[in-house]
Amino acid sequence: MKRIASLFALAFGASVAAQMPIDIPRMLKISDNVYVYEDYHSGAEKFTTNSLVVITNDGVVVADGQGSVAATKGMVDAIAKITPKPITHVVIGSDHGDHTGGNAAFPAGVKYFVHPTSRDTLKGPDGATLVTDRTAISVGGEEIQILFLGRAHTGGDLSVFLPRQKILFMSETFFNHVFPAMRSAYPSEWLGALDKAMAMNAALYIPGHGYTVADGAESRRNLVAYRAATAAVIAEATRLYKAGVPLADAPKQANWGEFASWTLSASQGPIAIRKVYEELSRRASSRN
Repeated sequence: MKRIASLFALAFGASVAAQMPIDIPRMLKISDNVYVYEDYHSGAEKFTTNSLVVITNDGVVVADGQGSVAATKGMVDAIAKITPKPITHVVIGSDHGDHTGGNAAFPAGVKYFVHPTSRDTLKGPDGATLVTDRTAISVGGEEIQILFLGRAHTGGDLSVFLPRQKILFMSETFFNHVFPAMRSAYPSEWLGALDKAMAMNAALYIPGHGYTVADGAESRRNLVAYRAATAAVIAEATRLYKAGVPLADAPKQANWGEFASWTLSASQGPIAIRKVYEELSRRASSRN
């Protein structure tokens, strides 16, 4: 366990860091039976990968694991400290390794839910329930809605909505103050998924990366900021594309404005440009 105020100062600014002296990993209680487990994402730039934990009378529902067996086992052990109920359901919100690399640590026999695209990418899990639009389940009297809001960070992003608490866990569709990472993204469709999430008027929005806040109004502001960042990245890459700037030169000419200070901007900016260029090129080809 490390005190990480200095890391938050780098990622979010000194004013935020002063308010957020957080020990990581942590289990953050959101409501009477809802928690978010956060642990470090691996890599040089420190930010959290987040998992949703819903405790019901009949078992525990988890959305997204962590990036390694050891990290996910840490979450499983942390869950055992707050409830004797077993983990019975796991939703794969993102198929990326930082959310699925530790799935072997989940108990045998859990019921998995996954989008078909993610199932094909992961080549499993066997027997998983496929979610293509909206699937509602009831576990211990708790209604849990598993939603596909559209292609965003991956081709099979799933979110989890808890209608009783009006909480929306968005997995990798929403990063809190982390630069939009687009290596496998669908840039313009991502904006549509964010718009659908905002239209739901959830009481609390939970990101897949970046710290979780328990204040609903602040969580919405963070989501609005992320939508603005995604739109700004797409707009700047589009400007460069239309100006005829070669892809190799575009990162050096890109101006990310206020979002240049966000975590991962240096490493993910060039990748985002490439993905937007590819999308624009496909559109141009389809018109010819």
